[in-house]
Amino acid sequence: MDEFRDIEPLLRAGDGFDLGAVDTASTPGFEHGGKHGKKQGQAALAEGAVELADLQEKLYAGGLDGDQRRVLLVLQAMDTAGKGGIVGHVVGSVNPYGVHIAAFKAPTDEEKAHDFLWRIRKQLPAAGMLGVFDRSHYEDVLVHRVRHFSTPEEIEARYGIINDFEKEITDAGTTVIKVMLHISPAEQKSRLEARLDDPTKHWKFNPGDLNDRSLWPGFMEAYQIAITRTSADAAPWYVIPADHKWYARLAVQQLLIDALMRFGQDWPAADFDVAEQKARLAAE
Repeated sequence: MDEFRDIEPLLRAGDGFDLGAVDTASTPGFEHGGKHGKKQGQAALAEGAVELADLQEKLYAGGLDGDQRRVLLVLQAMDTAGKGGIVGHVVGSVNPYGVHIAAFKAPTDEEKAHDFLWRIRKQLPAAGMLGVFDRSHYEDVLVHRVRHFSTPEEIEARYGIINDFEKEITDAGTTVIKVMLHISPAEQKSRLEARLDDPTKHWKFNPGDLNDRSLWPGFMEAYQIAITRTSADAAPWYVIPADHKWYARLAVQQLLIDALMRFGQDWPAADFDVAEQKARLAAE
């Protein structure tokens, strides 16, 4: 995994970022690219799973010991881009007791009665936890912009509200990793066809996904604006080419490893006399 350590700057949406210039089939930072890299990528993912599990368990143990730090992974993408695969194959490799996953669907009537961050705040990770948002508060500036669910003035105000909200939670100890899994229309079509061809995957198919395909240019414009307006030093956006599932999973895994390594955590020290407890146990 050492050769894959420096992907953060390659994926980060910095000044002048252009979503349209991203090659969705590329594999930045990984020398074994394209389809030929799948075997090596899967091997690297398995290797990284061990490291991520160790780091995440230190985070969880630290939280139980009073450390207030926590991590929030925000996943945004067009349908079939692989959010579920990230949850299953990357987050699924760590201690589930230290994970909180929230999937945000269309808001309920109760949620609509509150401001758009109300339901988001309820799902924020506690100290020591790895939180995962499958979709997020960004739906309220993406879908709402494309489908005209809110006025342009409301959407414009939300960018600033989101920036203030994310600064608030990062100041309180949350490391925010915002990821857009960027898939091409052609690859999405292939994955949708695969779902329709396989009865065991029909439950994954939503006819509404085809409606969103017809609005692809609008969604790309909405993502470009959202990323430009809300990518901050404390809460950056990472755009990950997602035509290759193995690469997207590997990239997200490495972003999590990098973030947790920066914490520099070790295991909490025992708050009891270890030698004394060993003696008690030996005397039984």
